[in-house]
Amino acid sequence: MCISVSFCDKTIHYYHFNCYLCTQNLQLLNKQKKKMNQTNENGSRGYLIGIVMVAVLGGLLFGYDTAVISGAEKGLQAYFMGANDFVYSNFMHGFTSSSALIGCIIGSALSGLMASNLGRKRSLFIAGLLFFVSALGSMEPEFLFFEHGKPSFSLLIMFNIYRVIGGIGVGLASAICPMYIGEVAPSNIRGMLVSWNQFAIIFGQLVVYFVNFLILGEHTNPVIKAIEGINQVLPGSDPWTISTGWRYMFGSEAIPAGLFAILICFVPETPRYLVMIGKYDAAQGILAKINGATRAQQILQDIKDTITVKTERLFTYGYLCIFVGIMLSVFQQAVGINAVLYYAPRIFEDMGMTNPMVNTVVMGVVNILFTLVAVFTVEKLGRKPLLICGSIGMAIGAMGVAITFGHKGMEMATMLSIMVYSASFMFSWGPICWVLIAEIFPNTIRGAAVAIAVAFQWIFNFIVSSTFVPMFNMHLTEGDDFGHWFTYGLYGFICLVAAFFVWRLVPETKGKTLEEMTQLWKSKNA
Repeated sequence: MCISVSFCDKTIHYYHFNCYLCTQNLQLLNKQKKKMNQTNENGSRGYLIGIVMVAVLGGLLFGYDTAVISGAEKGLQAYFMGANDFVYSNFMHGFTSSSALIGCIIGSALSGLMASNLGRKRSLFIAGLLFFVSALGSMEPEFLFFEHGKPSFSLLIMFNIYRVIGGIGVGLASAICPMYIGEVAPSNIRGMLVSWNQFAIIFGQLVVYFVNFLILGEHTNPVIKAIEGINQVLPGSDPWTISTGWRYMFGSEAIPAGLFAILICFVPETPRYLVMIGKYDAAQGILAKINGATRAQQILQDIKDTITVKTERLFTYGYLCIFVGIMLSVFQQAVGINAVLYYAPRIFEDMGMTNPMVNTVVMGVVNILFTLVAVFTVEKLGRKPLLICGSIGMAIGAMGVAITFGHKGMEMATMLSIMVYSASFMFSWGPICWVLIAEIFPNTIRGAAVAIAVAFQWIFNFIVSSTFVPMFNMHLTEGDDFGHWFTYGLYGFICLVAAFFVWRLVPETKGKTLEEMTQLWKSKNA
């Protein structure tokens, strides 16, 4: 039996060793205490996964925003070709299709300043708002100032302004999302968690391929052909796609953008930023939830030891540190992958594929699968082996495209070469570049260094995207395939140079804490 004695509103329970109920209660209490001790000692993996999942939504929006143009650009082109006050040229369309990249350069350049002064969390919230405004504005650029459905040069400018606003959001997210994840993740799984950001980027691209495909439905993209040097929409083109379809494609981004802006309010600031602004108790609390109480104290002390001041000069740790970060970004774009991702439907159409949108979706699925290869091997194989193997695989794929593109009977070989090229990027330069950019810079210069590296990434993204079509269409003599093999041959050569660069200059960061990277660059600069 057991005895309970009540005093007013308090009850004291005296346990009897022979009471079955008391024995069960004691066992349950001990299990709960043990579980709490284990959580305090090891940290909560669920808590970590939760905040990382919210952060990678920024990566999903990154992929969504940059790839939405692939399905919308033909309808958009036909729409503005209907303007009466100007001629919508190929140059204008090329600029409009890539205008978001200008915003990406601006956003990435501002990311360091914003991350250092506003914090990682607030900067991501601002990025979410920019995504949301851009989605609605791109869908309805006539809002407030213009007549709906009447294309004009002024409306084209307004549309590009909205796309640039979205690009600023992409630039912020592209720099700060991996930075955020890298700063909250334990060192032993940091590479895997940052790789999920790249998975989210590719998943966002795949999602928008599906969304564009579903929005298009039974409708078809307009047929545009140059007649006597002037682009014209051929009779019989679907008017719904020209007037409405592209609007729904851009507007669909508002749903994930709004969700991201709301959810980011519920995640914590990164412990390393909190230490930089002197909030040690808050930093330790978050570290304890993620790593456990004992480990949190050690990590907190390591952060304090490396963050002696809020900022240091950019080249405090030598020029090599910044050079490596910049060149990682440059090579990620110079290998030419975004020329394939942005113009995939057109490339497959030029290859004679009957349904280029379906082929684009298939490529998106392949990209997802090979991104998972990086996610689950980056902590086992390391960063450098994946980058080198991916560079070689991309070189093989690019050379395959250069040799086979445009030759009758070799369409399947070209398709497979593009898949090899794209898949090799997805398990290497796609995710691993972001992992390294989040890891290699010392704490005190990370915000500025990441901003510079990512700005170079978007600059070269713009260069590659804007030069692909003119290079691809180059001819030495009328009707030859010089542009085809030169473009992909160039990308293949750059892939080999990238492999050599990684082998010689890039440090392996697998298993190292962010504070250990500070010591590594100090020793190299000594």
